[in-house]
Amino acid sequence: MSDASRPIGIFDSGIGGLTVAKAIKETLPNEQIVYFGDTVHMPYGDKSSHAIKTYAKRITKFLLNQNCKAIVIACNSASTVASNLLDKELKLSVPIINVIDPTVELVAKSKKAKFIGLIGTKKTVSSGVYAKRLKSLNANLKLYSKATPLLAPMIEEGYFNNNISRTIIHSYLSSSHLGTIDTLILGCTHYPLIKSEIEQYYAQPIHIIDSSIVTARALKNKLTKLHILNKEAHTKNDLFYVTDYTTGFEKAAQLFFGEEIKLKESRIFD
Repeated sequence: MSDASRPIGIFDSGIGGLTVAKAIKETLPNEQIVYFGDTVHMPYGDKSSHAIKTYAKRITKFLLNQNCKAIVIACNSASTVASNLLDKELKLSVPIINVIDPTVELVAKSKKAKFIGLIGTKKTVSSGVYAKRLKSLNANLKLYSKATPLLAPMIEEGYFNNNISRTIIHSYLSSSHLGTIDTLILGCTHYPLIKSEIEQYYAQPIHIIDSSIVTARALKNKLTKLHILNKEAHTKNDLFYVTDYTTGFEKAAQLFFGEEIKLKESRIFD
């Protein structure tokens, strides 16, 4: 198997990262993907940094054993604490892409972004990682962060595009810190599913940064630069693994990915 024809490994704490997987399939239609959702330990936003690092290392090793040519961390919480560690401790011979760095680089280069909002899990917001990395690239930018812990479970339960979701979204976005922003970063891979509801909340147009799309484009650039972009359509099926299978997760996964998929259970933590 040539390097270009090898699959792309993608992992998340659960099924939210399937929005990233979907964006990758749309941006890179010739690529095969191997997706891994750690549904036993979800959500990572409530876990310690030590625990997340442990989970991320085990999953990355699994994906490397699937002969993946690149690893995508499709989780903000894992991207916050694990991306540098994976490179250092596992001495990866493949590129690793997280959902934070490409997003920060895009915002830092934007000529329109001045007052930036961020919504995400408690772990992502409390880490201050977006603020630190933005400041290192553009000290003139102002970032206002808001932890929105109810959004991810709400979305996974299918409560979006209804009165319940609108009430919760409006409650969070009505925070005074987010009242004057011109750009909003969706700091959780679940949030693209409520992007239209967020847009509807704001009376004035704001630029909403969907990290799933940004990450897919960054991956394409990296694979092109390394000359391992697959230019021929693959014939193998995409693979989707979870650490705890339920029919409910499979139905929810299809909402995130946008088409029918079959989940396989992998007990790598047993």
